[in-house]
Amino acid sequence: MFNKIDMHTHTVASGHAYSTLMDNIRVAKTNGIEVLGISDHAPAMPGSTHEYYFSNLRVLPQYIEGIRILKGVELNILDVEGNIDLDERTLSFLDYAIASLHPPCYEGGSKSDNTNALINAMQHKIVKIIGHPDDGRYPLDYEKLVKAAQKHGVLLEVNNSSLSPNAFRENAYENYKEMLAYCMKQGVKIIINSDAHFHDYIGATNYAMSLLEEINFPKELIVNMQALTQFIEYNSEFEKNRR
Repeated sequence: MFNKIDMHTHTVASGHAYSTLMDNIRVAKTNGIEVLGISDHAPAMPGSTHEYYFSNLRVLPQYIEGIRILKGVELNILDVEGNIDLDERTLSFLDYAIASLHPPCYEGGSKSDNTNALINAMQHKIVKIIGHPDDGRYPLDYEKLVKAAQKHGVLLEVNNSSLSPNAFRENAYENYKEMLAYCMKQGVKIIINSDAHFHDYIGATNYAMSLLEEINFPKELIVNMQALTQFIEYNSEFEKNRR
């Protein structure tokens, strides 16, 4: 099963991914994806690219091979205050950002510290998704996180890659079950993303959907299983709420 929309994908520019942008686009087209987000790792990730790469994404057309291209970044959260690794001018050229905790960039701390780091990162207007909030190496207060996501209009990601048998993140399955229970209780919407680092996995949802079906998670709370027009309307609504 594939999403219509995949907002978390990587190219060779990330340094530890293995496909070009056009590789990703061709697979996206084959898999019937309508919207492809480019979200390479921001510069604090070892091996990633320079900030100029992100500001220059504006040279790409809005549509390539009939697919709507959204120009983004996966930002690294650097500390408990939610500081990130691109400046506001560079971010102004992008359509969206994912903010994530990564071991090379964020040392980690208590459950309270880790949760506050994510919530503080939500304050950046460009941040529209919290990436893989599932890693047991960064314990989280999921009730507090879900309430903050609802307040700020930020989507919590269910990361298909985190649930893979080859995943290196710890206890993602158990952590997602806890997070998603709060999402269902509060009516908070999520987004499924592939986090593909190789083009074959663009749009993949198999592991994520298996979990969501197991817990009877409502499909109406999964924003990228909707049509493109509904997704754009949702984005417009949370932009309005954040002004």
